[in-house]
Amino acid sequence: MSPEFTKSQIALATLGAMIAVSVLTFVADVTQALMVLGSFGASTLLLFVLPEAPLAQPRAVVGGHLLASLIALGCLALFGQTWWAVGMATGLAVGGMMWTRTLHPPAGSNAIIVFFAKPSWSLLLFSTLAGTVLLIALAWAYHRTTRRHRYPRYWRGEPKVAAACMAENGGRRAEVAVAT
Repeated sequence: MSPEFTKSQIALATLGAMIAVSVLTFVADVTQALMVLGSFGASTLLLFVLPEAPLAQPRAVVGGHLLASLIALGCLALFGQTWWAVGMATGLAVGGMMWTRTLHPPAGSNAIIVFFAKPSWSLLLFSTLAGTVLLIALAWAYHRTTRRHRYPRYWRGEPKVAAACMAENGGRRAEVAVAT
């Protein structure tokens, strides 16, 4: 079951998601660039509702979206728009995110988006990279002004304390309070 949220948490997360997607859409309108991927809606849920989650950290958000889009564009270029290539791209994106430790579930849908939209390779720069970096910047600024916790918890990888706790725990994640 999902956690229970207070009315203020719901209001803040709702406002954050509204602002983030509105800013992305505004930038897309002004620049005439494809800046909004459908998967960004799900990314905003993680960024504004569960910002402490490893799946919401910058490395996961940017890396997961970039990797999934890159794999999908490659599969589309190599195999064309076939039913099996969509599945291959999605599966490879999932495996690639696991291998690179850039798990971000919303990015898993990028392969499907790429196969239906059939964009050019510029999707990597203008939509995926620019869009995710802008989302991270908006989440960072928003959380700095509205919440008491830090976002992001880390920029590139998990803190060494968390990795050490996982090793001691047989690879299972354990929540650890670390004074900063």
